[in-house]
Amino acid sequence: MLRTLVIGLLIALSSTALAQEAARTVFVIHCGELLDLPGEPARGQSTIIVRDGRIDDVLDGYLLDILTRTDETVEFVDLTDEFVLPGLIDCHTHVTGELKPMGERLKKTLTEQPTHSAIDGVVYAERTLMAGFTTVRNVGSMGADIYALRNRINQGVIPGPRILAAGRSIAVTGGHADRTNGISPILRPEMTPMEGIADGPYEMRKAVRERIKRGSDLIKITATGGVLSNTAAGVDQQMFEDEIRAVVETARMMGRRVAAHAHGTDGIKAAIRGGVDSIEHGTYLDDEAIELFKEHDCYLVPTIHAGKFVAQKAGEPGYFNPAIREKAERVGPQIQASVAKAYKAGVKIAFGTDVGVGEHGTNALEFVYMREAGVSPSDCIVSATINAADLCGLAGEVGAIQKGMAADIIAVESNPLNDVAALQDIRFVMARGQIYRDKDD
Repeated sequence: MLRTLVIGLLIALSSTALAQEAARTVFVIHCGELLDLPGEPARGQSTIIVRDGRIDDVLDGYLLDILTRTDETVEFVDLTDEFVLPGLIDCHTHVTGELKPMGERLKKTLTEQPTHSAIDGVVYAERTLMAGFTTVRNVGSMGADIYALRNRINQGVIPGPRILAAGRSIAVTGGHADRTNGISPILRPEMTPMEGIADGPYEMRKAVRERIKRGSDLIKITATGGVLSNTAAGVDQQMFEDEIRAVVETARMMGRRVAAHAHGTDGIKAAIRGGVDSIEHGTYLDDEAIELFKEHDCYLVPTIHAGKFVAQKAGEPGYFNPAIREKAERVGPQIQASVAKAYKAGVKIAFGTDVGVGEHGTNALEFVYMREAGVSPSDCIVSATINAADLCGLAGEVGAIQKGMAADIIAVESNPLNDVAALQDIRFVMARGQIYRDKDD
């Protein structure tokens, strides 16, 4: 008898749980102003209907009644005092880490495992999401940490943005992204294409295939030297064009796009000729490089945010060693001027910050810096929505608020088309149809 009662109770509880799981919420969002398609004028009072994590409809005015199925409940979201727009996209992040002074960086390299970075990433991913960025490209991490973080976010286990993960960057021996630079030969591990260090076209192909085998959504290469490499190798070209081309050809065969870190002019040109999809940083542009951008339909991902941050930190005693400090002082301030030149010439720009160098959650500062460089407020927003979605291969999925697209929606208090600084104060965040931040919380 007792067993029968227990079984009956379990069945009742199971049925209740299934009924609760089956009940779905339809969100009816009332917007004071709505920028549903960046690049076009904003709409006035509007209603967005969200069903099953996607945009079901966008209507003029405020819908006060809605027909639903028996397994649905309705939740009205009042954003009538807010400006609503698509969730933002950052095409250059490092979500599993944050820059520290040189001594701390070296200690971390020698003593910590990717598991530490994965745990840090849980914190940083949530900060990124709460700052209004519902999608990011993560272009460089220690190892498997970023894949685990991406997958748990996708499964709804932890809050965070949609992540396109590159895994470890591919670099040449001793180049930018060779994490053994500056470490005693006694302590440093052997670096092979398995770890992303490759020389010559054959090894580059192997490195790309290894990245994809481990779960990378895109490939990141370091075509030139970098500011934060622990070496005085400068920021000029480090990969030969045949090496870059081998990466791109291999990535294309396996359905992946390629992002190229590139500061120096020759490296930028080699990377574009090699067929990459985006140039990250693009610090030293000349007229020929600009024409190559346009000829090859390549995106520039500027990262002014990182340039400003390292230039500031270069003035703090002990933060960088001499080799890095010299590069930070010289390279950091140049990026903003290059963005101004590229924008004026009509180069396609996709928003990117390099946060992880700067602090996570401050991504929207990039909008302010872009505006200072002469980019219009509308084009600033387009760079972080329409253009960024195109670069990520997610056009039609994110970057706008239109029927059938993912319900990635944010709101701010004032119109960012008048002042992009408004995007630093996010009042509402919905990602994939779930509310993570509400102005009334």
